[in-house]
Parts: sequence; C-alpha cells; structure tokens
Amino acid sequence: MKPAIKLHDKTFVPSIPYERVCAAIDTLADKINTDYCGCTRPPVLLCILNGSIMFTAELMKRLNFNCELACLKVSSYEGTKSTGEVKRMDFTGNIKGKDVIIVEDIIDSGNTIEALTKIVKDEGATSVKVCTMLFKPACYKKNIKIDYSALSIPDDFIVGFGLDYNELGRNYMDIYVLDKTK
Repeated sequence: MKPAIKLHDKTFVPSIPYERVCAAIDTLADKINTDYCGCTRPPVLLCILNGSIMFTAELMKRLNFNCELACLKVSSYEGTKSTGEVKRMDFTGNIKGKDVIIVEDIIDSGNTIEALTKIVKDEGATSVKVCTMLFKPACYKKNIKIDYSALSIPDDFIVGFGLDYNELGRNYMDIYVLDKTK
C-alpha cells in the first residue's frame, strides 16, 4: 500500500489505486463507444477545468469515434467544502448546434452539473449528456440525469487524479481520501 500524503494542513490516505481508476474508465469508454458508434456528427467533449483534465485525457484515448474537445473552467470549492456558487469563465471552443458530453471529475450535490447543463444549453448545444469519473450518490440532490459514471464513492473528501485540496494533489495517479483520524 502506498504511503499517506500531506497537502497543506491535511493528511490523505490511499483509497482507489490508479489501476482500478483505469479499469473503470475502460468500462465507461466501452459504453460511450457503443452509444456513439456510427455517429455522423462528432460530439464535443467539454472538459471541466481544472479537475477533469486527467480524466478527459484518459477517456479520449479510449474513444473510437470522432469527437471535438472544448474546455470550460468553473469553480465551486474553497478548501474541502462546496461554496454552493459556481464561478464560470469562457469556453475554449464553440458548442452551438453540437452534441455535448460534459466531462466532470466528480459530482456530489449536483449544483455544479445543474449550472453547467444550463450554461451549455444557453450556449446553444443541440443535446447535453453528463459524464463523470466519480459520483457520490448519497449527496446528489438534483434531477439532472448522470448518463455516464465510472465509479460511485461515499461522501468523503478526496484528492488525486485531477482532484485537489486548495490546488495541491491533482498530480497523483491514485485517489486519496482525507484521513479523518488526524
């Protein structure tokens, strides 16, 4: 087992190894490939920065249909808590008249995905699907359909594989959980 890591004032312990994350992404990509097999209009993968950058890259490597990539930076966390407010910047590509797959790192309460879905529709997307690496079903409070989810996890604060604690921890390949004993 890998050792704990310290980020700022918190300690995190190993939770989900990289190999399990990759296996879950393989399974998820198979489902998306089936759904988009033979598509004539390449969908846009909308990478939600900064957290989903690693997940989006791994997912894209496994897709066997043409697709575009756009990015959108949003933020709703301060420290280990959601602020409940989604802050938005601009898109890196055009999504008007296109089918969009929102690619998120994690969905918990659903506030961010609800705001993102509205933003994408307001920008003129033809259709919107939601894809997430990690889903916290016990926390989810919205009616937006989660079309694709790689892993369901408990309501714990995690870092690694793109997820951070105050901007640290994104670079770890494994996923770590906050050590509540410290």
